Amino acid sequence: MTIKILAIGKKHESWVDEGIARYEKRLKKPFDLSWQLLNHSSRENDAARIEESARILAKIDDRDFVVLLDERGKNVDSPALANTLRAPIDSSRNVVIIIGGAYGVDASVHQRANFEWSLSKLVFPHQLVRLILTEQLYRAQDILAGGKYHHV
Repeated sequence: MTIKILAIGKKHESWVDEGIARYEKRLKKPFDLSWQLLNHSSRENDAARIEESARILAKIDDRDFVVLLDERGKNVDSPALANTLRAPIDSSRNVVIIIGGAYGVDASVHQRANFEWSLSKLVFPHQLVRLILTEQLYRAQDILAGGKYHHV
């Protein structure tokens, strides 16, 4: 099972690369994590949101389980995230996680998403979100494998 992260934005800064690499090394099969960074639109506001959303949707297959990171999404803890990923993992569905651009994504991406997730009600810079996301995927894998994570 592949977890593909589609993110609007520039390449990872070195400190983010180092942190991501640390957690990627800990991931075990069936987790196969890949990143695809899509350039920001040169447009602004709605025009940027529409253009970036179309590029995101073009990278998603019909069978993919899509998780949209969105500030209005469901604020769940690590065990709940692991349980959300359990069904696609068990059915060998690929998971695509979307990190939209500065203007967010349009309604078409929201409609395509199987799950909308908020890391927190706080706002983080995109580079930091990428690192937090990678750590949470590692933690979800550990929980699903029965690891010694402190379950609540």
